[in-house]
Amino acid sequence: MLRVIIADDHPIVRVGQRVVIEANGRCTVVGEADGPDQLLDVLSTTPCDVLVTDFAMPGGQQADGYGLLGLLHRQYPQVPVIVVTMFASIAILRAAFSHGVRGVVAKSASAKELPLAIKAVCAGQTFTSESLRLQLVESGVGDQSGQPKLSDKEREVVRMLASGMTVSQIAAQVNRSISTISKQKSTAMQRLSISTDVDLFAYARDTGMVP
Repeated sequence: MLRVIIADDHPIVRVGQRVVIEANGRCTVVGEADGPDQLLDVLSTTPCDVLVTDFAMPGGQQADGYGLLGLLHRQYPQVPVIVVTMFASIAILRAAFSHGVRGVVAKSASAKELPLAIKAVCAGQTFTSESLRLQLVESGVGDQSGQPKLSDKEREVVRMLASGMTVSQIAAQVNRSISTISKQKSTAMQRLSISTDVDLFAYARDTGMVP
């Protein structure tokens, strides 16, 4: 019997996940958490074979989704982590795998795909929801498990933009032309498969570039 811990800040989601996970009789939910702090408490006292967690849960010391995933990977590297999320950004998906996540399941498909994801990660494989795989194909991204590679200057520009600076302000501070900063911003967005400033700022925040 596989032991599963589930974490989501919405009780109704946890109820649904428990039903789906235990339906085949091969898994049992041994612990639940409604936020990052409670999840870490449960993990410290309850052995499990798989962790199913929401990407972003409010509150606590680890409210940042990637901060939590990084901590889980460092403290519990032997526990396969499946993220169930509504986020669909290709950059966020790829970065999740770079933080040690073994499976990503879209909340819209969780009932159908969550048992498949658990089976896959317990067999040492990775799993990505069909809808997310289609997005990867359409975006031209071949390998979702690799972390997007930005140059040092591109990363610097993204960080400064996300901190609230304009392209002109960045150019003046780093002594580069406005056109150079604009090109570095554009190139970074292409590498990350991001098309809007909002997604770019979200990526910077979720990957720890800015608080």
